Amino acid sequence: MYHSYSGGGVTIDGPSILVRKNVGNSVSLSANYYVDMISGASIDVEATASPYSEQRDEYSLGADYLVDKTTVSIGYTNSSENDYQAETVAFGISQAFFGELSTLDMRVSFGNDDVFRNGDPDFAADAQHRRYAVNWNQILTTKLIAELSVETVADEGFLNNPYRTVRYADPASALGFSYQPEIYPTTRNSDAVALRAKYRLPYRAAIRAEYRRYADSWGVEADNIEFRYTHPLREQDEWILEGKLRFYQQDAADFYSDLFPYRDATNFRARDKELSNFSDISIGIGVAYVLPERWSLFDRKNTINFYWDHILFEYDDFRDVTVHNPENTIAPGEEPGYSFGANVIRLFWSVRL
Repeated sequence: MYHSYSGGGVTIDGPSILVRKNVGNSVSLSANYYVDMISGASIDVEATASPYSEQRDEYSLGADYLVDKTTVSIGYTNSSENDYQAETVAFGISQAFFGELSTLDMRVSFGNDDVFRNGDPDFAADAQHRRYAVNWNQILTTKLIAELSVETVADEGFLNNPYRTVRYADPASALGFSYQPEIYPTTRNSDAVALRAKYRLPYRAAIRAEYRRYADSWGVEADNIEFRYTHPLREQDEWILEGKLRFYQQDAADFYSDLFPYRDATNFRARDKELSNFSDISIGIGVAYVLPERWSLFDRKNTINFYWDHILFEYDDFRDVTVHNPENTIAPGEEPGYSFGANVIRLFWSVRL
């Protein structure tokens, strides 16, 4: 797979390779290599630092074991970049009931991260993450499937970006404001509930709807609504088209502010735009194509898939400080609001051996 994100002055792209192998009728093994190559400068970097580039490499291993109607899963993920190391282990169990009309899926994962700061050999911190999830999948009719998901996450340790800063009003500064480091709480508990449904239309197409509610101990609350439409073009499903529409809205964290009134104004402080009041709209299209046998590798089923999303971000209380220069007279806090568009591309080739 090739994936790419471009928006807000930042480009993130790279390859990914996934291999899955069945061992007998009960065991499935998988391995995945995923790369993020990051370059550019977001609005935060433009205001306080220089453009940068870095690479993140992620390795994952997984195994599924099927016993009658029960599937047991284990997984391990290692992610590495020059100033961040992360390891995660996961365990899951899935059980089918009532003639396989119902499925209960329970998963738990534990992560441990090491955080560093480039240019500061004395800085080192860590963070731990515990995630618990329960999903209930129910076949309601021959055309309708529904799913209820509940997830809770507990984070502890150093939970903010070591390079990020907040700004505060400073009459002694030529700009009218200055910067100081962010300070976050060392714990964060979050909960999310999602309801999903998928309905098969009479002409073999399908629609999917999702609503998700999120809230955490930092005061962030968010709602997500998503719709998808899937349409096969032929009986053999040689072409499958997909459309997507997603709406997201979030309230700010309790300790977020675009401009603090003075230095050390609060015990905790953040100016990360992802903790502000903001919303986004995503529009996406996708296509999957099964290659003819004469074009297929290894004389097996080959599928090419392409997905493109366009996302519009609108921030209500995060302002564009890059407008400041010696010629303008904009007062701190009166800068224009920030918004931008992003494109997400995924292109992958699947070969079933």
